Amino acid sequence: MKALDSTSGVPLYLQVERSLQQRIDEGEWLAGERLPTEEELGKAYGVSRVTVRQALARLVDRGALVREQGRGTFVRDTSLTAGARGVTSFTAELADLGHTSGGRVLEQSVVTAEEAGLPPEMPSPPDAAVLRLRRLRTDGSRPVGVQTALLPLERFPGIAELDFTDRSLYQVLKETYGLVPREAIETFTVGGVLDEDASTLGVAPGAHAFYVERLTFDVHGPFEYVRSVMRGDRYRVRLALRNP
Repeated sequence: MKALDSTSGVPLYLQVERSLQQRIDEGEWLAGERLPTEEELGKAYGVSRVTVRQALARLVDRGALVREQGRGTFVRDTSLTAGARGVTSFTAELADLGHTSGGRVLEQSVVTAEEAGLPPEMPSPPDAAVLRLRRLRTDGSRPVGVQTALLPLERFPGIAELDFTDRSLYQVLKETYGLVPREAIETFTVGGVLDEDASTLGVAPGAHAFYVERLTFDVHGPFEYVRSVMRGDRYRVRLALRNP
């Protein structure tokens, strides 16, 4: 580890940040591994905990590290990165990345279209029956996101009685209703995890997250509207851009 230079004019917290990033890049700490405490790092670098805290905060903001409440600071695992893909389920998306998905049903109920808050692209009478399926999605046993899918019962009779524990919704739709998704529109925004989702996702309220809205179509039009909140420290989106 290279010693810090207090005469260089570069702030000490920035020197610590660069040093930590270099050590991560060189594999001293692997993905998912916990870093030493602020106190331990301060002693190693000969700086205050405030300086170390600044350096760590910058690395967290840049996505290199993640803080877990009550556990410490960890090297971010970037293996779960969504790129360009087809109209697939979360299960298929993780399988393509070499991961095993899981799902725990948090709510499975029938509500009205008005209660569900369907988008204008899915016009329905206010009192039309809609399945609301809210699930915790996991990578192995690690929480990744909470997804709430809304589907009109008129198109999928009996779907409210099916068991979706650790099952792909799209696989069920294909096997039971012969439905094959054709296209989807996704909108991503960034925000903080709400109080009601924080404990389920295993993060502190306000932790960084992706909020995703998805409208999915088959040959007959839109059949599903999904709202998701995905942990920002475990889910990334990478898109390739190219001029025509």
